[in-house]
Amino acid sequence: MGTRHIIGGKKVVLTPEVKKEIIDRFKTNEKDTGSSEVQIALLSSRIKHLTEHFKVHKKDNHSRRGLLKLVGQRRRLLNYLKKKNAEKYKGLIKELGIRK
Repeated sequence: MGTRHIIGGKKVVLTPEVKKEIIDRFKTNEKDTGSSEVQIALLSSRIKHLTEHFKVHKKDNHSRRGLLKLVGQRRRLLNYLKKKNAEKYKGLIKELGIRK
C-alpha cells in the first residue's frame, strides 16, 4: 500500500507531496487547486487507495461507506464536467482510466 503519514493523530493517505503532484498534473492554470479536474483526480486517488484497502480488509464496512460517498462525489463532479466541457471530460476519464 501507499505510504502514510500521521498528521494530527490522523493517518493521511495523500501526503502533501503526492497531493501537490496530482494538482500540478491536472491544474488548468498556474493558481488552480480546486477545478473539477483536480478534484476528480484527487478523489480518484483516494478511491484507488480505499479499493486496495478492501482487498485486505473485506469486512471494514465503516470505511466502505466512506468509499461510497467518495464515489458519489466523483460521479457528481464528472457529470458536471461532462455538461460544461465534454472534451475535458473525455480527456480526463481517459487519463485517469475510469469508465470504459
